[in-house]
Amino acid sequence: MFEQFGRTALTFALFSIATPGVAQETQPPKISIELNALDPVDGACRMSFVIENGFETDIDKAVYEAVLFDTDGRVAQMTLFDFGALPAARPRVRQFAIPGLTCTSVARLLINGTETCEASALPEDACAQSLHLTSRTTVEVSG
Repeated sequence: MFEQFGRTALTFALFSIATPGVAQETQPPKISIELNALDPVDGACRMSFVIENGFETDIDKAVYEAVLFDTDGRVAQMTLFDFGALPAARPRVRQFAIPGLTCTSVARLLINGTETCEASALPEDACAQSLHLTSRTTVEVSG
C-alpha cells in the first residue's frame, strides 16, 4: 500500500512540475490599491494605502476621486487622493489625513473615478479600467 501511495504522489508531483502553464493564467496588468490602515491623528483620520502599478511602464501621476461614506451609509466627504508617481512593478505607500473625520465613522470608501492618469506609454483609461481594490481594515473599498 505504501508503494502504491508513493507512486501516486510521485506521478502527481511530476505532473505539477511538468505543466506549470495549466495552473497559472496570464493576468492583465493592473493597478492595485489597498486600504491598509486608518489612524486618528490631530482631529483627522489618516488613511494609509499600499498601491502598486502592475504595468511595465511608469505612471507619472495618478489621482483618484474618492467618496467616504459614514456608518449610516451617507456621504461623509468627497476628496481627491493624489498618489503621485507610480513606478512600474514597485509598491508605494501613500498617506492622506482627512480633517474633521473620525476613523470610526468611516464605513465605506468608493473610488468614484480617475481624475488624472499621466503615463506616456499607456492608454488614457489604464488607471480606471485595470483597478484592483482591497482593504485590510473594516472599511469596505469599492470602485
